Amino acid sequence: MYFGVVLSPCYGVVEKVSIQSETRIYEWEPLFQIKTAEGKVQMIQTGLSGEVESLEVQEGDHVIPGMVLAFIKEDLYVTGSD
Repeated sequence: MYFGVVLSPCYGVVEKVSIQSETRIYEWEPLFQIKTAEGKVQMIQTGLSGEVESLEVQEGDHVIPGMVLAFIKEDLYVTGSD
């Protein structure tokens, strides 16, 4: 089992959390919206697919670059030759 993390790319405030714990997410699905210090809204997505193991932030939380927003239990598909 592998865990991936979703990190904040900027300083700001979590404006929207679009996922819940123990729900399935898919690659490039919108996960969070962060309003930056400059007033722009940044959509947070990830290349991970799997189940949300835990949410580490909620709406209204202040975040900094590199801060963990969520842990994802990744789906890994192993392909082999016959």
